[in-house]
Amino acid sequence: MIGDILVNRAQWLTTAESCTGGLVASLLTDTPGASHWLARGVIAYSNDVKQELLRVQHETLEARGAVSEETVREMAEGALITAKADWALSLSGIAGPDGGTAEKPVGTVWIGIAHKGKESIETTARRIQVGSRSRELVKLRAAHNALYLLYRQLVATR
Repeated sequence: MIGDILVNRAQWLTTAESCTGGLVASLLTDTPGASHWLARGVIAYSNDVKQELLRVQHETLEARGAVSEETVREMAEGALITAKADWALSLSGIAGPDGGTAEKPVGTVWIGIAHKGKESIETTARRIQVGSRSRELVKLRAAHNALYLLYRQLVATR
């Protein structure tokens, strides 16, 4: 469905993933013909890669952390610009089983979506909590939620 919408609009999507480690791009490429609408997928697991490839500011990572609204917004916008795409989807979260805190427990995921608006880049971000039963389940739930949110945004943006 995502691919059909993008093809009908002659638009391109790029992904920027941290906690899901490329799972979103993998799910997207399970669709035949994805090469007609999926421009690129970046796995930005380290902060250095977030800065180098996605233009996330060092100050953002220092002040807000990798798992934050500000970071996924910058990841999505950086991916959009560097891939010269029309849409970008970013994720950063805590897959576990450790690494969580009281403020950001395991299963906390931020999802960012950026797209070329009429006059500028329009970016949204949403925090989700997907539970913490297993690392694999956190990644899968995060990826599915991200794709659902992207689909809803595509449908809402005509």
